[in-house]
Amino acid sequence: MIKKYYLLSPGPTPVPENVLAAAAEPIIHHRTPEFSKIFMDTTEGLKTVFGTKEDVFILTSSGTGAMEAAVVNLCSPGDKVITINGGKFGERWGNICKAYGVQNREIVLEWGKDFSKEALAAELEAHPGTKVVFCQLSETSTGAIFDIRGYGEVVSRTDAVFVVDGISGSGATPCPMDEWKVDVLLSGSQKSFMIPPGLAYIALGPKAWKLVDTAKCPRFYFDAKKAKKNLADKTTPWTPAISLIIQQKKALDIILAMGLEKLYAHHRLLGDATRAGVKALGLELLAERPGDILTAVKTPAGLEGGKIVKTMQGKYMAYIAGAQDPHKGKFFRIAHLGYMGGFDIITALTALEMTLADLGHAFEAGASVKAAEPILRGSWQ
Repeated sequence: MIKKYYLLSPGPTPVPENVLAAAAEPIIHHRTPEFSKIFMDTTEGLKTVFGTKEDVFILTSSGTGAMEAAVVNLCSPGDKVITINGGKFGERWGNICKAYGVQNREIVLEWGKDFSKEALAAELEAHPGTKVVFCQLSETSTGAIFDIRGYGEVVSRTDAVFVVDGISGSGATPCPMDEWKVDVLLSGSQKSFMIPPGLAYIALGPKAWKLVDTAKCPRFYFDAKKAKKNLADKTTPWTPAISLIIQQKKALDIILAMGLEKLYAHHRLLGDATRAGVKALGLELLAERPGDILTAVKTPAGLEGGKIVKTMQGKYMAYIAGAQDPHKGKFFRIAHLGYMGGFDIITALTALEMTLADLGHAFEAGASVKAAEPILRGSWQ
Protein backbone atom coordinates (compact mmCIF):
# COMPACT_ATOMS: atom_id res chain seq x y z
CA MET A 1 0.00 0.00 0.00
CA ILE A 2 1.21 3.50 -0.79
CA LYS A 3 1.66 5.43 2.44
CA LYS A 4 1.10 9.16 2.28
CA TYR A 5 2.60 11.60 4.78
CA TYR A 6 0.13 13.75 6.76
CA LEU A 7 1.55 16.67 8.73
CA LEU A 8 -0.78 17.31 11.69
CA SER A 9 1.65 18.87 14.14
CA PRO A 10 1.54 22.37 15.70
CA GLY A 11 4.71 23.36 13.86
CA PRO A 12 5.92 23.08 11.28
CA THR A 13 2.54 23.08 9.56
CA PRO A 14 1.60 22.30 5.94
CA VAL A 15 2.61 24.87 3.32
CA PRO A 16 0.46 25.75 0.27
CA GLU A 17 1.83 24.31 -2.97
CA ASN A 18 2.36 27.66 -4.70
CA VAL A 19 4.17 28.95 -1.60
CA LEU A 20 6.46 25.92 -1.60
CA ALA A 21 7.17 26.47 -5.30
CA ALA A 22 8.31 30.04 -4.65
CA ALA A 23 11.45 28.71 -2.95
CA ALA A 24 12.52 27.22 -6.28
CA GLU A 25 12.49 30.58 -8.03
CA PRO A 26 15.87 32.16 -8.87
CA ILE A 27 17.44 33.96 -5.91
CA ILE A 28 17.61 37.73 -6.02
CA HIS A 29 19.93 40.12 -4.22
CA HIS A 30 18.60 41.59 -0.99
CA ARG A 31 20.06 45.07 -1.47
CA THR A 32 17.97 45.88 -4.55
CA PRO A 33 14.74 47.78 -5.23
CA GLU A 34 13.20 44.50 -6.41
CA PHE A 35 13.68 42.80 -3.07
CA SER A 36 12.89 45.93 -1.06
CA LYS A 37 9.43 46.00 -2.66
CA ILE A 38 8.76 42.39 -1.65
CA PHE A 39 10.20 43.01 1.81
CA MET A 40 8.08 46.09 2.51
CA ASP A 41 4.92 44.46 1.15
CA THR A 42 5.58 41.57 3.52
CA THR A 43 6.05 43.83 6.54
CA GLU A 44 2.82 45.66 5.70
CA GLY A 45 0.97 42.36 5.50
CA LEU A 46 2.39 41.33 8.87
CA LYS A 47 1.16 44.59 10.38
CA THR A 48 -2.36 43.71 9.27
CA VAL A 49 -2.19 40.27 10.86
CA PHE A 50 -0.69 41.73 14.05
CA GLY A 51 -3.40 44.38 14.18
CA THR A 52 -0.92 47.21 14.65
CA LYS A 53 0.22 50.50 13.18
CA GLU A 54 3.71 49.84 14.54
CA ASP A 55 6.62 48.49 12.52
CA VAL A 56 6.94 44.72 12.37
CA PHE A 57 10.54 43.54 12.12
CA ILE A 58 11.45 40.33 10.30
CA LEU A 59 14.22 38.33 11.97
CA THR A 60 16.06 35.43 10.39
CA SER A 61 15.63 33.02 13.30
CA SER A 62 13.16 30.68 14.92
CA GLY A 63 10.48 32.17 17.14
CA THR A 64 12.77 31.81 20.13
CA GLY A 65 14.99 34.45 18.56
CA ALA A 66 12.11 36.93 18.77
CA MET A 67 11.57 35.93 22.41
CA GLU A 68 15.23 36.64 23.16
CA ALA A 69 15.02 39.90 21.20
CA ALA A 70 12.15 41.00 23.43
CA VAL A 71 14.10 40.30 26.61
CA VAL A 72 17.39 41.91 25.59
CA ASN A 73 15.81 45.03 24.10
CA LEU A 74 13.55 45.73 27.07
CA CYS A 75 15.50 44.61 30.11
CA SER A 76 18.62 45.34 32.10
CA PRO A 77 20.32 42.88 34.45
CA GLY A 78 18.56 43.07 37.80
CA ASP A 79 15.23 44.29 36.39
CA LYS A 80 12.13 42.75 37.94
CA VAL A 81 9.78 40.97 35.54
CA ILE A 82 6.85 38.53 35.70
CA THR A 83 6.57 35.46 33.48
CA ILE A 84 3.47 33.30 33.25
CA ASN A 85 4.68 29.72 32.98
CA GLY A 86 1.82 27.51 31.85
CA GLY A 87 3.94 25.09 29.84
CA LYS A 88 7.20 24.55 27.98
CA PHE A 89 7.17 27.91 26.22
CA GLY A 90 6.10 29.95 29.21
CA GLU A 91 9.02 28.27 30.97
CA ARG A 92 11.25 29.47 28.14
CA TRP A 93 10.56 33.11 29.02
CA GLY A 94 12.00 32.45 32.47
CA ASN A 95 15.04 30.67 31.08
CA ILE A 96 15.87 33.54 28.72
CA CYS A 97 15.49 36.08 31.54
CA LYS A 98 17.76 33.98 33.77
CA ALA A 99 20.43 33.87 31.06
CA TYR A 100 20.60 37.68 31.09
CA GLY A 101 20.46 38.21 34.84
CA VAL A 102 16.88 39.51 34.85
CA GLN A 103 15.00 38.91 38.13
CA ASN A 104 11.97 36.83 37.24
CA ARG A 105 8.84 36.40 39.32
CA GLU A 106 7.66 33.13 37.73
CA ILE A 107 3.98 32.27 38.03
CA VAL A 108 4.00 28.50 37.59
CA LEU A 109 0.69 26.97 36.54
CA GLU A 110 -0.29 23.35 36.31
CA TRP A 111 -0.17 22.49 32.60
CA GLY A 112 -3.51 23.24 30.99
CA LYS A 113 -4.75 25.48 33.80
CA ASP A 114 -5.99 29.02 33.20
CA PHE A 115 -4.80 32.24 34.86
CA SER A 116 -7.25 35.11 35.34
CA LYS A 117 -6.69 38.79 34.72
CA GLU A 118 -7.67 39.38 38.38
CA ALA A 119 -4.85 37.09 39.49
CA LEU A 120 -2.41 39.00 37.29
CA ALA A 121 -3.62 42.30 38.75
CA ALA A 122 -2.96 40.94 42.24
CA GLU A 123 0.56 39.89 41.25
CA LEU A 124 1.36 43.32 39.86
CA GLU A 125 0.01 45.02 42.97
CA ALA A 126 2.08 42.70 45.18
CA HIS A 127 5.24 43.31 43.14
CA PRO A 128 5.56 47.05 42.43
CA GLY A 129 8.40 48.02 40.15
CA THR A 130 7.75 45.17 37.70
CA LYS A 131 9.24 46.27 34.38
CA VAL A 132 7.77 43.64 32.02
CA VAL A 133 5.09 40.94 31.96
CA PHE A 134 5.82 38.04 29.59
CA CYS A 135 3.23 35.46 28.54
CA GLN A 136 1.89 33.31 25.69
CA LEU A 137 -1.18 33.89 23.53
CA SER A 138 -1.31 30.15 22.87
CA GLU A 139 0.80 27.78 24.99
CA THR A 140 1.78 25.33 22.26
CA SER A 141 2.76 22.60 24.71
CA THR A 142 -0.76 22.39 26.20
CA GLY A 143 -3.22 23.81 23.67
CA ALA A 144 -4.36 26.45 26.18
CA ILE A 145 -4.90 30.11 25.33
CA PHE A 146 -4.79 32.98 27.79
CA ASP A 147 -6.93 36.08 28.30
CA ILE A 148 -4.65 38.49 26.45
CA ARG A 149 -7.32 41.15 26.16
CA GLY A 150 -7.89 41.06 29.92
CA TYR A 151 -4.16 41.00 30.67
CA GLY A 152 -3.66 44.01 28.41
CA GLU A 153 -6.25 46.00 30.34
CA VAL A 154 -4.56 45.13 33.64
CA VAL A 155 -0.96 45.80 32.57
CA SER A 156 -1.86 49.05 30.79
CA ARG A 157 -2.86 50.53 34.15
CA THR A 158 0.72 50.08 35.39
CA ASP A 159 4.16 51.16 34.23
CA ALA A 160 4.96 47.60 33.13
CA VAL A 161 5.35 46.62 29.48
CA PHE A 162 3.20 43.73 28.24
CA VAL A 163 4.91 41.17 25.95
CA VAL A 164 2.99 38.38 24.21
CA ASP A 165 4.43 35.34 22.47
CA GLY A 166 2.05 34.79 19.58
CA ILE A 167 4.25 32.22 17.84
CA SER A 168 1.51 29.62 17.45
CA GLY A 169 -1.50 31.86 18.01
CA SER A 170 -1.08 34.90 15.75
CA GLY A 171 -3.17 34.52 12.62
CA ALA A 172 -5.18 31.63 14.07
CA THR A 173 -6.96 33.36 16.95
CA PRO A 174 -7.66 37.06 17.54
CA CYS A 175 -4.94 39.17 19.18
CA PRO A 176 -5.11 42.70 17.76
CA MET A 177 -1.98 44.24 19.25
CA ASP A 178 -3.04 47.88 19.41
CA GLU A 179 -6.67 47.32 20.43
CA TRP A 180 -5.77 44.83 23.18
CA LYS A 181 -2.99 47.04 24.60
CA VAL A 182 -0.17 44.62 23.83
CA ASP A 183 3.16 46.48 23.95
CA VAL A 184 5.23 43.81 22.21
CA LEU A 185 3.85 41.02 20.01
CA LEU A 186 5.98 38.37 18.36
CA SER A 187 5.42 35.34 16.17
CA GLY A 188 7.09 32.80 13.88
CA SER A 189 6.76 31.70 10.28
CA GLN A 190 6.05 27.97 10.57
CA LYS A 191 2.62 28.07 12.24
CA SER A 192 -0.40 30.00 10.92
CA PHE A 193 1.81 32.05 8.58
CA MET A 194 2.07 28.93 6.41
CA ILE A 195 5.73 28.89 5.38
CA PRO A 196 8.68 26.76 6.53
CA PRO A 197 10.60 27.52 9.75
CA GLY A 198 13.25 30.22 9.71
CA LEU A 199 11.62 33.63 10.21
CA ALA A 200 10.43 35.39 13.35
CA TYR A 201 8.43 38.60 13.65
CA ILE A 202 8.31 41.23 16.39
CA ALA A 203 6.55 44.58 16.83
CA LEU A 204 7.08 47.11 19.63
CA GLY A 205 4.69 49.85 20.73
CA PRO A 206 5.56 53.29 22.18
CA LYS A 207 5.64 52.08 25.79
CA ALA A 208 8.11 49.36 24.85
CA TRP A 209 10.40 51.72 22.91
CA LYS A 210 10.89 53.76 26.09
CA LEU A 211 12.46 50.69 27.69
CA VAL A 212 14.59 50.02 24.60
CA ASP A 213 16.26 53.39 25.18
CA THR A 214 17.38 52.39 28.70
CA ALA A 215 17.87 48.60 28.45
CA LYS A 216 21.38 47.42 29.32
CA CYS A 217 21.25 43.74 28.34
CA PRO A 218 23.94 42.95 25.73
CA ARG A 219 22.67 42.59 22.18
CA PHE A 220 24.04 42.72 18.68
CA TYR A 221 22.17 40.58 16.13
CA PHE A 222 18.81 41.22 17.81
CA ASP A 223 19.25 44.98 18.32
CA ALA A 224 15.82 46.59 17.75
CA LYS A 225 17.33 50.01 17.10
CA LYS A 226 19.39 48.61 14.23
CA ALA A 227 16.31 46.89 12.82
CA LYS A 228 14.28 50.11 13.04
CA LYS A 229 17.02 52.19 11.39
CA ASN A 230 17.36 49.75 8.50
CA LEU A 231 13.61 49.33 8.01
CA ALA A 232 13.46 53.08 7.32
CA ASP A 233 15.74 52.29 4.35
CA LYS A 234 13.50 49.34 3.34
CA THR A 235 16.04 46.74 4.30
CA THR A 236 17.50 44.70 7.17
CA PRO A 237 20.70 45.12 9.18
CA TRP A 238 21.86 41.59 8.30
CA THR A 239 21.42 39.27 5.33
CA PRO A 240 17.78 38.15 5.39
CA ALA A 241 16.37 34.75 4.44
CA ILE A 242 15.45 35.94 0.95
CA SER A 243 13.50 32.92 -0.28
CA LEU A 244 11.54 32.62 2.97
CA ILE A 245 10.48 36.27 2.74
CA ILE A 246 9.35 35.73 -0.85
CA GLN A 247 7.37 32.72 0.35
CA GLN A 248 5.90 34.75 3.20
CA LYS A 249 4.71 37.40 0.77
CA LYS A 250 2.84 34.74 -1.22
CA ALA A 251 1.36 33.18 1.90
CA LEU A 252 0.23 36.59 3.16
CA ASP A 253 -1.52 37.16 -0.17
CA ILE A 254 -3.60 34.05 0.59
CA ILE A 255 -4.25 35.08 4.21
CA LEU A 256 -5.26 38.66 3.41
CA ALA A 257 -7.42 37.65 0.44
CA MET A 258 -9.37 35.36 2.77
CA GLY A 259 -9.56 37.98 5.51
CA LEU A 260 -8.67 37.59 9.17
CA GLU A 261 -12.23 37.13 10.45
CA LYS A 262 -12.86 34.29 8.02
CA LEU A 263 -9.50 32.80 8.89
CA TYR A 264 -10.30 32.89 12.61
CA ALA A 265 -13.72 31.36 11.91
CA HIS A 266 -12.04 28.61 9.89
CA HIS A 267 -9.74 27.75 12.79
CA ARG A 268 -12.72 27.77 15.18
CA LEU A 269 -14.51 25.23 12.98
CA LEU A 270 -11.48 22.96 12.86
CA GLY A 271 -10.97 23.29 16.60
CA ASP A 272 -14.63 22.61 17.38
CA ALA A 273 -14.63 19.55 15.11
CA THR A 274 -11.46 18.15 16.63
CA ARG A 275 -12.71 18.63 20.18
CA ALA A 276 -16.08 17.08 19.34
CA GLY A 277 -14.35 14.14 17.70
CA VAL A 278 -12.03 13.24 20.57
CA LYS A 279 -14.79 13.73 23.15
CA ALA A 280 -16.98 11.32 21.19
CA LEU A 281 -14.30 8.69 21.81
CA GLY A 282 -14.57 9.29 25.54
CA LEU A 283 -11.27 11.17 25.66
CA GLU A 284 -10.60 14.20 27.84
CA LEU A 285 -9.05 17.56 26.90
CA LEU A 286 -6.03 18.85 28.81
CA ALA A 287 -6.66 22.61 28.65
CA GLU A 288 -9.25 24.38 30.76
CA ARG A 289 -9.38 27.09 28.10
CA PRO A 290 -8.58 25.25 24.85
CA GLY A 291 -7.65 27.30 21.82
CA ASP A 292 -8.32 26.80 18.13
CA ILE A 293 -4.64 26.23 17.37
CA LEU A 294 -4.26 22.66 18.59
CA THR A 295 -6.05 20.20 20.82
CA ALA A 296 -4.17 18.46 23.63
CA VAL A 297 -5.84 15.16 24.58
CA LYS A 298 -5.19 13.24 27.77
CA THR A 299 -3.96 9.68 27.23
CA PRO A 300 -6.65 7.11 28.07
CA ALA A 301 -6.10 5.06 31.21
CA GLY A 302 -4.08 1.95 30.53
CA LEU A 303 -2.30 3.35 27.48
CA GLU A 304 1.00 5.18 27.07
CA GLY A 305 0.80 8.38 25.07
CA GLY A 306 4.11 7.79 23.37
CA LYS A 307 2.73 4.63 21.77
CA ILE A 308 -0.22 6.56 20.37
CA VAL A 309 2.10 9.08 18.75
CA LYS A 310 4.54 6.44 17.46
CA THR A 311 1.75 4.31 15.98
CA MET A 312 0.06 7.23 14.27
CA GLN A 313 3.38 8.37 12.85
CA GLY A 314 5.05 5.04 12.10
CA LYS A 315 2.09 3.00 10.86
CA TYR A 316 -0.38 5.57 9.56
CA MET A 317 2.02 8.39 8.64
CA ALA A 318 -0.15 10.87 10.57
CA TYR A 319 2.34 13.14 12.31
CA ILE A 320 0.77 14.52 15.46
CA ALA A 321 2.85 15.68 18.45
CA GLY A 322 3.38 14.11 21.83
CA ALA A 323 3.63 15.74 25.22
CA GLN A 324 6.93 17.36 26.21
CA ASP A 325 8.96 16.87 29.38
CA PRO A 326 8.05 16.52 32.19
CA HIS A 327 4.71 15.17 30.95
CA LYS A 328 5.80 12.78 28.20
CA GLY A 329 3.25 10.08 27.59
CA LYS A 330 0.46 11.81 29.52
CA PHE A 331 -1.22 13.47 26.53
CA PHE A 332 -0.87 14.02 22.79
CA ARG A 333 -1.52 17.01 20.53
CA ILE A 334 -3.44 17.30 17.25
CA ALA A 335 -3.00 20.59 15.40
CA HIS A 336 -5.63 22.38 13.32
CA LEU A 337 -3.45 25.28 12.31
CA GLY A 338 -2.47 27.17 9.19
CA TYR A 339 -2.88 25.45 5.82
CA MET A 340 -5.24 22.74 7.04
CA GLY A 341 -8.79 21.97 6.00
CA GLY A 342 -11.71 19.88 7.17
CA PHE A 343 -10.45 16.66 5.61
CA ASP A 344 -7.21 17.01 7.57
CA ILE A 345 -9.31 16.73 10.72
CA ILE A 346 -11.13 13.67 9.34
CA THR A 347 -7.73 12.13 8.58
CA ALA A 348 -6.44 12.88 12.08
CA LEU A 349 -9.51 11.45 13.80
CA THR A 350 -9.60 8.35 11.60
CA ALA A 351 -5.91 7.68 12.19
CA LEU A 352 -6.48 8.16 15.92
CA GLU A 353 -9.34 5.65 15.93
CA MET A 354 -7.29 3.08 14.03
CA THR A 355 -4.40 3.61 16.43
CA LEU A 356 -6.57 3.24 19.52
CA ALA A 357 -8.02 0.04 18.07
CA ASP A 358 -4.50 -1.29 17.45
CA LEU A 359 -3.61 -0.57 21.08
CA GLY A 360 -6.69 -2.31 22.44
CA HIS A 361 -8.66 0.71 23.63
CA ALA A 362 -12.44 0.25 23.57
CA PHE A 363 -14.63 2.87 21.85
CA GLU A 364 -17.47 3.15 19.35
CA ALA A 365 -15.87 2.88 15.91
CA GLY A 366 -16.61 5.89 13.72
CA ALA A 367 -17.87 8.00 16.61
CA SER A 368 -15.25 10.73 16.20
CA VAL A 369 -15.93 11.32 12.51
CA LYS A 370 -19.68 11.17 13.11
CA ALA A 371 -19.32 13.95 15.70
CA ALA A 372 -16.96 16.07 13.57
CA GLU A 373 -18.70 15.89 10.20
CA PRO A 374 -21.73 18.12 11.00
CA ILE A 375 -19.36 20.83 12.25
CA LEU A 376 -17.00 20.55 9.31
CA ARG A 377 -19.81 20.85 6.78
CA GLY A 378 -19.94 24.48 7.87
CA SER A 379 -16.51 25.08 6.37
CA TRP A 380 -18.00 24.53 2.90
CA GLN A 381 -21.00 26.83 3.38
